[in-house]
Amino acid sequence: MGSAGVATSNPLRPRVGPTTSVVPALPGIEDARLRHSFETCARITRERARNFYHGLRLTPDPRRGAIYSIYTWMRAADDLADEHKPLDERRRNLAEFRGLTERCLGGEAPGADMDAWWPAFAATCASYPIDPIIFSEMLDGLESDLDHDTYPDDDALSLYCYRVAGTAGLACLWIWGLREGADAAKARELALRRGQAFQRTNILRDFAQDFDETPSRVYIPASALGANRLTGEDLRLWRDDGRCTRLVLDQCRIAREHYDASADLESMIDPACAPTLWAMTRIYAGILTLIEREPSRIAGERRVRLAGAKKVSIALGAALWAKVGRW
Repeated sequence: MGSAGVATSNPLRPRVGPTTSVVPALPGIEDARLRHSFETCARITRERARNFYHGLRLTPDPRRGAIYSIYTWMRAADDLADEHKPLDERRRNLAEFRGLTERCLGGEAPGADMDAWWPAFAATCASYPIDPIIFSEMLDGLESDLDHDTYPDDDALSLYCYRVAGTAGLACLWIWGLREGADAAKARELALRRGQAFQRTNILRDFAQDFDETPSRVYIPASALGANRLTGEDLRLWRDDGRCTRLVLDQCRIAREHYDASADLESMIDPACAPTLWAMTRIYAGILTLIEREPSRIAGERRVRLAGAKKVSIALGAALWAKVGRW
């Protein structure tokens, strides 16, 4: 897999088109339960999404609720992979989660014993043209990450980034929809590039916390570390300022190239949803800028973050420009 994040799913399935008239529904689920399910997804997203929430909330309903349901599914899967339990138990939990997901994607209504958010997820997948393979691919990424210590090269890292972030970008694309005349294949390519940019920013932001996990995780490729004569521990302790700085800036450059390469994506999606993507991108690109300015921050005890006021300002700016017809 190349650095652009080429996926294994069929680029012609599903067909991306306008989604403004879609209202999520699910046979066999009463309206009150479905409404409660979407409300649960909104609450979880508000509590857990942090950087994403300020952008996601700009999506107009009912697509906002659909996006929240996808985020909630991804959050639940990620929590199962990250929980502090033996590896075998985490694998079993992810396998069970995969089975529940496949049943929902196959049209089976979520049972009353399942978490409250499942009906919203199932309704979203039944109502929007989302390729179901992306959920399997994301779970593949989480499972492959359970006992790894590093990735050998950038191609291996790109595959991981596709699985855990590019898939999310495709799901959003299929829910937001494209504006009239947009090239669906091109939009899909740019969504994958944007997913690479986001995940690579995450990897740099979370480097210290990931390294300190048990077992330790290093997502920066071994080939990049070796080229700079560094180990993950060297970078965590910032043992050589010159070599550590060069390594981090080189990883920043790769992430920045993905942001730049996907710059036209906002102009291709439904104008009503473009502010959402623009705001999320400004927040994540802003985190990357902070790292570019001070690379040693990735080895600090606190994650690199934009100030809350800055994130709110970005979201308000996107909402204002949407109101005056910028998009």
